[in-house]
Amino acid sequence: QFEEEFIEKKEDLEKLRNDGVLLFQQVPMVEMDGMKMVQTRAILSYIAAKYNLYGKDLKERAWIDMYVEGTTDLMGMIMYLPFQPADTKEKNLALIIERATTRYFPVYEKALKDHGHDYLVGNKLSWADIHLLEAILMAEECKPDILSAFPLLQAFKGRISNIPTIKKFLQPGSQRKPPADEKFIATVRKIFNI
Repeated sequence: QFEEEFIEKKEDLEKLRNDGVLLFQQVPMVEMDGMKMVQTRAILSYIAAKYNLYGKDLKERAWIDMYVEGTTDLMGMIMYLPFQPADTKEKNLALIIERATTRYFPVYEKALKDHGHDYLVGNKLSWADIHLLEAILMAEECKPDILSAFPLLQAFKGRISNIPTIKKFLQPGSQRKPPADEKFIATVRKIFNI
């Protein structure tokens, strides 16, 4: 469970910056356990460690980190797509699909095949599994059948999506964000001067 406060106008962001709560003058920022944490990777690492989703030893953490960095690369490409000029969107969408199907998803498909477990690391749910699920869902918003050549990832998606807390989060009306629409894009452009 969590509460969100959204930056709806430039003044909201400036207030956070002026109050000194944004370590590097940027969002996101998460308040948790008496800390105001910034930097997505630091936030997610903290939450993963707190809830035992970060492996049992340094080797497992290294694998989790590698898998997370790969999904982060793919997710970054997808997140920036709506903000790109119209004349480059189609080319960049094709690049996203090409990279997802030839660079990123084959790695996860092979990992699941090679070790034969339900999860990416240590046969236990980790941050890497949750991150991969979100990357899959984002990629499917770009191309609904993007997993057609990846049967193990299809099964993985089904398993992870049916974990009760994740299943609840994926239901309509939850706090999961929909793909960026024109209103959202316009608001972000105005607040961040892009």
